[in-house]
Amino acid sequence: IQAAAKSWRRLNGRNQLPKVIEGIKFRNGVEVTDATKTSAA
Repeated sequence: IQAAAKSWRRLNGRNQLPKVIEGIKFRNGVEVTDATKTSAA
């Protein structure tokens, strides 16, 4: 366990985890909103 822990790293964007649990979609690390969908289309 100690050997494996040396290679572990913190997750980037861990503060976004509650949004992921709520079902909010992300694309390339950016939150996708209705405005994002319409401007991209």
